Amino acid sequence: MRKTVSIILVLLIMLGVANIAWAEEYLLGAGDVLAISVLGFDELQVQNLVVRNDGKIAFPLVGEIQVRGLSPGELTTIITEGISGYTKDPKVIVNITKFRTTRIYVLGEVNKPGMYELEKQHLLLDAIGASGGWTKDALKKKIYIIHKDKNCHPTTVNLVKLLRQGDMTQNCVLNEGDAVYLSNNGRIDFSRDILPLFSIAYQIRNFNDD
Repeated sequence: MRKTVSIILVLLIMLGVANIAWAEEYLLGAGDVLAISVLGFDELQVQNLVVRNDGKIAFPLVGEIQVRGLSPGELTTIITEGISGYTKDPKVIVNITKFRTTRIYVLGEVNKPGMYELEKQHLLLDAIGASGGWTKDALKKKIYIIHKDKNCHPTTVNLVKLLRQGDMTQNCVLNEGDAVYLSNNGRIDFSRDILPLFSIAYQIRNFNDD
């Protein structure tokens, strides 16, 4: 019982750290909705600014900005530099009012395999959590991640390192169309693999006795 509680506490702490890291590293993309304002300038306040499919937005005095792949902080810097010629020491605020969704496939030894649309965070633990968690037969030391945009061998992740050692590098970022696959650990389960054999043998013996 104490071990279970300890694991839950470790997971909560790691997820809290992941939330902080994610907030600093979130990269903008098509479908994100932004609210951008400059303190003291009502004419430079733009609400419901959707990042277009080409990854761009348009902002007054700055014009077209390619924001795909930028963090909110980097976009703030670009806009600040762009309007600094018109006003001294501008205070730019960039907020994400609606996050784009990312479609991820979670397959194999999870409780609810299927396609999931993740908002905000697109991390491995989020995908596994959305699928109801891993089953008791999952091989947690070798989880496969197939990246849609990479024509190469799948990435392998060791979830045990994440859970026991707090190695957050294993909680990798997932992108649109990626697939997560949890394979079977190959262990023998008595009730599933052995008990049915005894039942069959018992039925055959009774049939022969008759």
